[in-house]
Amino acid sequence: MNNTYLLAIDQGTSATKAVVFNTEGRIVAKGTEPLASYYPQPGFVEQEPLEIYQNVLAAVKSCLAQFRVEVSSDVSRIRTCGISNQRETFCLWDAEGRPLCPALVWQCKRSVNICNRLQGSSLEQEIIRRTGLIADPYFSGTKLIWLYENNPGIKSAIEGGDAFFGTVDTWLLYKLTGGRSYYTDYTNASRTLFFNIDHLCWDPYLLAQFQLSGLKLPEARPSSFDFGDTDFEGLLPSRISIHALIGDSHAAAFGERCFSPGTAKATLGTGCSILLNTERKRIPCTNGMMTTICWSAGDRVDYALEGIIVSCGATIQWLKENLGLMHKIEESEAMARSVPNSNGVYLIPAFSGLGAPHWNTDVKAVITGLTLDCNKNHIVRAALESISYRIKDVITAMEQCSHIPLTQLRVDGGISKNQFIMQFLSDLLGKEVVNIGIQDVSAFGAACLAGLQKGIFEDLDRLPQNVLNEIKYRTCDHGNSEEIQKNYEGWTREIERLNTPATVYKTDREAGKKRQRRHHIEETAEKKVQVFINKEK
Repeated sequence: MNNTYLLAIDQGTSATKAVVFNTEGRIVAKGTEPLASYYPQPGFVEQEPLEIYQNVLAAVKSCLAQFRVEVSSDVSRIRTCGISNQRETFCLWDAEGRPLCPALVWQCKRSVNICNRLQGSSLEQEIIRRTGLIADPYFSGTKLIWLYENNPGIKSAIEGGDAFFGTVDTWLLYKLTGGRSYYTDYTNASRTLFFNIDHLCWDPYLLAQFQLSGLKLPEARPSSFDFGDTDFEGLLPSRISIHALIGDSHAAAFGERCFSPGTAKATLGTGCSILLNTERKRIPCTNGMMTTICWSAGDRVDYALEGIIVSCGATIQWLKENLGLMHKIEESEAMARSVPNSNGVYLIPAFSGLGAPHWNTDVKAVITGLTLDCNKNHIVRAALESISYRIKDVITAMEQCSHIPLTQLRVDGGISKNQFIMQFLSDLLGKEVVNIGIQDVSAFGAACLAGLQKGIFEDLDRLPQNVLNEIKYRTCDHGNSEEIQKNYEGWTREIERLNTPATVYKTDREAGKKRQRRHHIEETAEKKVQVFINKEK
């Protein structure tokens, strides 16, 4: 086993990483290539499918070059490959593998109006019941509907059965295998709005309602499966198996060993995805949480509740780039520690609306509580605290929905290196927060799944744990636990105030106080409903 290595590709939004692990779970070689996004108009985010593919090949080439120099000239010791990928981003292509349009990225907001007309409809209830998701631009489906309605060429290709659909994992697999393999895994499929997570298949009813029945869709399989083989266009001397496909957040949950109910992981990057394992039980939720597939291997399919926080590290980046409050993001930790508290300042990071559990795309970011004795350190501290507060919002909603208490929160992503946030989060949650110390945890999860399918690891208990760099944050009694909870109550009030639309109140002696929206809000809503009714007809 000492001569055996596993290759993982982590294709992300801003970069692709190719990482080689040994069987103990340690990184022995790595290549990283930046990836461009394009913004043709406000709210639109695109990438070029062929650039994504070439980006992967470049990362693999760089990684193999390091492997040959620092490990072995014999790259045939790399036995299998796993792929994790940015979720919800999708491509459309023809039978020859030629892209029909740019890839639409998960951040793209072009389908907001489509979501508005779906919200509150009977069809949205069917979407929730069948997919576990809500009608939001975040997911692939509404953006594809936008293409169908606004691009005659795409509409014609779909109706003619000539449009191949795939999330990034499927696109890469199709290209790497020369079109021989057309698969996805359950986790990626579950992010499209087309996939029935109870029956683990594409949902014909939803596809028909979306007028997408002619769309070609990949075969969905467990995350750990024999998906095909590749030599990465000659970068390897012989073909190796691709034994894992999985969405990056789900790969992180697997790499973090979220194998039992109550274990949860939070990936703190540009945004934040929190997954709470509910094991083999799908728990329907109505409080802003979504039900999704956590990971799958063989006959085992674990479900999860997910909460998505739109702005996490992006908040700190904004302080640096737009306000100039620091030269490096790493300075934020010392700045937050330089003051005893935020001095009553709250930063609500609704730069792209509020994600879970509020799902309000209309609100904007605000800073409240500023007084003349506040300085930039208070604002920075408020920003860091907001990350913990948002995670607390999600965890609380998850526990209320599932009746499964959080046992431990495992964290990864670049922001998890900020020890102020980690300790504050542990104190706020009253639970242990663990950073396993693996920077590329999504790649690690994909490698483990590939090794499991290949037979390199016999079962879950024999997967590498790699805890050499693990850091545990435990709730500490600094004498300020009461203050932390009091500050969180203040945060909750600010969120409620921000989330509450302008309203008019009318007193009714029998029914009590009834909140009524302003007339123009009602009128707008009626128009949206009528547009949707006309659309269904």
